[in-house]
Amino acid sequence: MLLSACASPQVIPKELETQVDRSISFLQVKDSPSSYKHRTVVLGGEVLSVKRDGDNTRIEILQLPLDGSLQPVADRTKSLGRFLGVQQGVVDPATLPAGTRITMVGEVTGATSLPIDDATYSYPTLAVKHIKPWEPAVAQSGGRGVGVGIGIGGIFGGRGGGGFGGVGVGF
Repeated sequence: MLLSACASPQVIPKELETQVDRSISFLQVKDSPSSYKHRTVVLGGEVLSVKRDGDNTRIEILQLPLDGSLQPVADRTKSLGRFLGVQQGVVDPATLPAGTRITMVGEVTGATSLPIDDATYSYPTLAVKHIKPWEPAVAQSGGRGVGVGIGIGGIFGGRGGGGFGGVGVGF
């Protein structure tokens, strides 16, 4: 509970909190982007690419569900598709490299059709209002800490017999 209370203000800036419609899901936006135009949503995922598009930057994201702290889950098989975030101005791709997990607050602007291999894909498109990148170690471990273990063991015995002994402590 404390983690959720602390994480939310950091993920969604206070000035955007009242604008976000949390009842709108990614699938709703994907299925009918024009129905949600001008609505502000929170989506998450993993950055696939960052490309300059005129005076703007287009960020391609593999959608991933958000957990209780609004962090994208680590399991890519949970993805329901892709979406685009369009950021005004130029974003250096080195500051948002492929593989970075993000939570994005954005206004739905419609859909953009782009090729993926030999097919055309219709991407729900958001005008970026805020991006929260997640640290790679936290995103990959799901927020769990590193474990520590200590152990002592040995085998002892003599002629005609033997025994085992050991002690262990784990955290």
